[in-house]
Amino acid sequence: MARRRLSRSDVVQAAVAYIDEYGVRSLTMRRLGAALDVEAMALYRHVPGRDELISAAVSELIDALFDDDLMQREPDSWEEYLQCVANATRRMALTHPRMFPLMITQPPEAPWLRPPLRSIRWVEHFLSSLKGFGFSDAAAVDAYKAFTSFLLGDLFLQVSAMGIDTPTAPEAGDAEEDLEDFATVSRLRNLLAEDHSDREFDDGLDDLIERIRASLDT
Repeated sequence: MARRRLSRSDVVQAAVAYIDEYGVRSLTMRRLGAALDVEAMALYRHVPGRDELISAAVSELIDALFDDDLMQREPDSWEEYLQCVANATRRMALTHPRMFPLMITQPPEAPWLRPPLRSIRWVEHFLSSLKGFGFSDAAAVDAYKAFTSFLLGDLFLQVSAMGIDTPTAPEAGDAEEDLEDFATVSRLRNLLAEDHSDREFDDGLDDLIERIRASLDT
């Protein structure tokens, strides 16, 4: 019988499916190899090890968001754009609830990127889209931070309510990808790196209070 020929994409997609079924704590190269009917050593031709495989699986799902039908639309406003991104991300999180916590715990491509929109490609798309709707640099970055905080908190609660165990976060590395092909991210990286967590917490709390106050008036 001919030996099965695997591609890196085969291995990464199999890892996503395995984690969806059994959880990341159960994932080993040997077990994934068995699921693919190959020896574990065959997997090392495509990924250096388990940690890199998990990182690749996270990147696979993040990139797949661009293929969601919601992201194929041409939004008429920044509000519609945010609705499309939020609902595509929610669909992904609820379809892959055991993968979603890994988007939080795995180190991002750069230390100033935020989950769940944690890839440079995604942040470039997000910032440049808002800039296209007339946002200033600072307003686009502030929107990215506020929006990702909302997504992270809300979707993490939804996934947690499904009884999904959350892995421990590894230490983040300092390596960053080449930004040559991501002009908006490259230009705004200093704004992205600024820490306004106290202000963002206060702003988020104020917004919550205002929503509650409005609900009391209806």
